[in-house]
Amino acid sequence: MIDREFDFIGGEVLHFNKPLNWTSFRLVKKLRGHIHQHYGIKKFKVGHAGTLDPLATGVMTICTGKATKLIESLQGEDKEYIATIALGATTPSFDLETEVDATFPTEHITRKMVEEVLASFVGDIEQVPPIFSAIKIDGERAYKLARKGDDVELKAKVIRIDAIDLLEFSQNAIRIRVACGKGTYIRSLARDIAIALDSGGHLTELIRTRVGKVRLEDCFSVEQIPDIVARGIAPKDTNIIRR
Repeated sequence: MIDREFDFIGGEVLHFNKPLNWTSFRLVKKLRGHIHQHYGIKKFKVGHAGTLDPLATGVMTICTGKATKLIESLQGEDKEYIATIALGATTPSFDLETEVDATFPTEHITRKMVEEVLASFVGDIEQVPPIFSAIKIDGERAYKLARKGDDVELKAKVIRIDAIDLLEFSQNAIRIRVACGKGTYIRSLARDIAIALDSGGHLTELIRTRVGKVRLEDCFSVEQIPDIVARGIAPKDTNIIRR
């Protein structure tokens, strides 16, 4: 139940559980569209603090009005994920967006081996982002170049892994919990973990369970957006209405 009012113009920081197969922009667009309709405002700032891939679900931070100035600082908050990694096969996108392009053995993989490999990734490590990502190369998104078949080369960057826990194990798949810092690509982590296991791997499920202190259970659902917007406070400055 929603038991408070929202000042979208003055600025709100809201957290939603992004649905599967939704882009981050689609969620922003849905909230912004409802606010536009409710207030009759044509120009209004709404943005997200940290992209989630369409095939990922979980905590997404959205800022409205004057709170959009906080986006850069909010993007730096620590995050937590639960990831399922299929072992023995790779895909160009490191997830289910693209088809399997190579297979690898998994019979040698043991639980002890996985636990030792996971421990080796804790701390500051270098990570190469996936070519199917929103990183810009000469002004164009890497994923657009990759989809066109262009050669894409991204440089490694230092990221921070605070903890990795093994939740489930089999020789064909593992499920892990990852606590990490800004800029971590869990798809790349899945690739690197599989390589360290002398195999290949790709993500089959990814859930962002925490951003900063906000957990998944604290989030609104997209179905609640109309009710949230209906509880919005009317702008005090009437000049911004129907601008």
